Amino acid sequence: MERTVVQITLFGLLLSLASTLPNKDDWDIYSFHINSTVTSRYATTVITSRVANRMDESKEIEFHVRIPRNAFISKFRMFIDGQVYDGVVKAKEQAQQQYTEAVSRGESAGLVSSVGRTLEEFKTSVTVAAHKKVTFELTYEELMKRTHGKYELQIHARPMQPVSDFKVDVHIHEEAGISFINVKGGLSTKALANAITKTHIDKEAWVYFYPTVDQQKMCDSCSDQGMNGDLVIVYDVNRDNGLGHIKKSDGYFVHHFAPSDLPRIPKNVVFVIDQSGSMRGRKILQTRTALIHILNDLAEDDHFGLITFDGNIFHWKRELVQANSKNLESAKNFASNIQARGSTDINEAVLQGARMLNDHSREGSASILILLTDGDPTSGVTNLENIQSNVRQAIAGKFPLYCLGFGFDVDFKFLEKMSLQNNGVARRIYDDSDADLQLKGFYEEVATPLLTDVTMIYVGGTNLTQTNFSQYYNGSEIVVAGEITDNNIETFTPQVVAISSNRRIIFSNPNETVESTQTVSDDRIQRVWAYLTVKQLLDKELQLSGPEKEKVKKEALELSLKYSFVTPLTSMVVTKPLGETTDVLHKPKEGERSQTRPPSRGYSILRQPTGARRLRPDLPGFPNVHSFGHQVMQQHTPKGERGRPGPVGLPDGQPAVVHLSPDTTTLEAINAPVLHRFLLKAENQTVPLCFDVIGPVRLKLLHHPSRELSVNGELDSVTNGGFSRIFIHVSDSQHVEIDTNWVTVRDGQTVTYYTGQDHLTAGSVTVIVRNNEIDVATGDMRMVIIVHKKNGQKFLWPVLRQRPLDNNAEGLLAVEAAVYEEVQQAPVRKLKIKNQEADVTGEMVVDYSFTSPVTMNCWLMSADSALQRPLSQFVITQL
Repeated sequence: MERTVVQITLFGLLLSLASTLPNKDDWDIYSFHINSTVTSRYATTVITSRVANRMDESKEIEFHVRIPRNAFISKFRMFIDGQVYDGVVKAKEQAQQQYTEAVSRGESAGLVSSVGRTLEEFKTSVTVAAHKKVTFELTYEELMKRTHGKYELQIHARPMQPVSDFKVDVHIHEEAGISFINVKGGLSTKALANAITKTHIDKEAWVYFYPTVDQQKMCDSCSDQGMNGDLVIVYDVNRDNGLGHIKKSDGYFVHHFAPSDLPRIPKNVVFVIDQSGSMRGRKILQTRTALIHILNDLAEDDHFGLITFDGNIFHWKRELVQANSKNLESAKNFASNIQARGSTDINEAVLQGARMLNDHSREGSASILILLTDGDPTSGVTNLENIQSNVRQAIAGKFPLYCLGFGFDVDFKFLEKMSLQNNGVARRIYDDSDADLQLKGFYEEVATPLLTDVTMIYVGGTNLTQTNFSQYYNGSEIVVAGEITDNNIETFTPQVVAISSNRRIIFSNPNETVESTQTVSDDRIQRVWAYLTVKQLLDKELQLSGPEKEKVKKEALELSLKYSFVTPLTSMVVTKPLGETTDVLHKPKEGERSQTRPPSRGYSILRQPTGARRLRPDLPGFPNVHSFGHQVMQQHTPKGERGRPGPVGLPDGQPAVVHLSPDTTTLEAINAPVLHRFLLKAENQTVPLCFDVIGPVRLKLLHHPSRELSVNGELDSVTNGGFSRIFIHVSDSQHVEIDTNWVTVRDGQTVTYYTGQDHLTAGSVTVIVRNNEIDVATGDMRMVIIVHKKNGQKFLWPVLRQRPLDNNAEGLLAVEAAVYEEVQQAPVRKLKIKNQEADVTGEMVVDYSFTSPVTMNCWLMSADSALQRPLSQFVITQL
């Protein structure tokens, strides 16, 4: 029997189905969640989609996701029937053989669908057995770019089916403080208004989008097939108009520099406009409209020039002129009469524009050259390298060149290289009805220069990203990241030197302390550095040739592999169950055309021969923090399968049993053990250790042999959370009892219940209750109990903030993470700890020791190996 095929597609961030849908009774997207965390403008997004096969036969389910073009996919996983299938990032050349073989067999080796202007695609598929389920989990990362004075996180929702458990959670944390946050887009209309919750408190903001099934059918852009529209989250941070905001963690720093309280610098701008025959029709009409709008926006102290070109060069005026009303009226008349004709002499046109700017040097002004073209050079100098060389010599680093490529007939790589060589950027203008607005929008980004010749200086810094910028524009932001030499914050001194109007200005604050944090969430400071470095190395590689090009390419590849980034130099091999083809995910460069259908700007899937072995990704580094976290798992892979150790307490070979209720659309677990995953982190540990414990069980968290102090906890056995109860014994007469609903403090015969007060004191015990945190202090010990909520159920997680000074404490919270070294990677990974080897696998863990949980990689091993002692030593019979 031919297999039934269900196609599930995520557009933007959300789930969608193919245009030809199966009967709803055949399948069920029973849960779809997006969790996006933005910290220091770095966004990490995890998309989790759960699908159940309700048929009596197998189905092939296709997962199709679109992500921001500037993002790097860093993780992809599938969970099928208790098994985990990971994607692994490899050098792109290693996948070329599979690509070539697929093409030679006549298979579709570049499965790329058309994408929007800012999105790229990822697609894979897997066969799901009858009455089974599959979970897809995709993670991608992106440094958000500030334009027009704001950051935007865009979500395009087109599920094509109402989803009962449909949630989008966005959490933004900015140490500088969030100045405003708004939600806009087609999905923020009246019909869905009460599905959106927006909260903003100083440094943090939350946006929740929880539309009901009915709302998913009834909004302006909704139907019986679900939603179809945008949700856009817009925000900015507070600005001090000084040195900016600098954050460091674990030897890395990131510096955000965006002063706004500065006088605008008068500009000299030349527009070089292609009017060749290929611009005929809508393109030339839109160019005229945009140019007239742009001319209206010029300030009177600006100077400007217009050049149009085909096979010949046409000047509105030979020299730059002031943007007064008379000159602007004449220029708009010239622009409205631009006609498309002839061939394309890009070389001479750009050289003439550069000459005009070079001849019009004004002290205290900023010069800009803007080229708009829709094709390749066809007359004059046509050799691309010669043109680039000529332009580079003419500009000589004095001002930036911005190249706007209209449509997809243009050689965008040529424009990109020429822009980068001259301190500018290239931008594609899409041949759509709003092309004039795209042109105007780009101009507005560079319309107000505030600084020129910006130099970012970091005494005590090394491995820096780009530190020299020709111009800084109002509404934008300069971001620099790097390492702090020897992690010595005392010798780290940042400074910015730039030209404002006609004077030199220095931004520095010798008395300001660089913010230092050691939270797990700030492993992203290092990842910001890696992200920026890879992006800039890829730009540099485009400009170079020969050995220098290969050296830069190698460096970018090594970083991409180390941090598991899918970049133009790497591929992700998507592993699947034995017997299914393995997909290879590529990230094409801008303008790169697909092998199967042009133009391809998305992620393409390359089919690998059946039977390829399962691979795991290299794991990225994490910050040096000592704590532990936890993850609950409802399914289990027995020991011995693919080398993964079974969790403590579960007999080898005993699987969790999952079945589909015949009368419902939900999955139920039968006798499935609740696995709690604990995390051990330490200084200078690249990847932390983790281990599993089965609940319910009572554990000794902290015990002081020479005192009466002890802390015990009971793991939850019902919900997919952490602890249900925690007891803190201070003495025979004093203890604190905490569950998910109450805080009880006992002092002899006196019993105090938390009734909404934020401060309780009983003898030597002080309890402070804040929102989701319970702070308990006694003597030299301080502990915070964090209350989390997941799937409507609360659970507790203890964090030891200050341990007893004499350091004789025992218990899980007092365990120091073991020092290890990797001794084997294949066929089974092994770590060596204190001369003993232990089998490990790269897995995921959720660190609940923060109010906003963080998901990360870890080395999973048995509890006895991770703790370097039997787990039974931590198990107790009563709290």
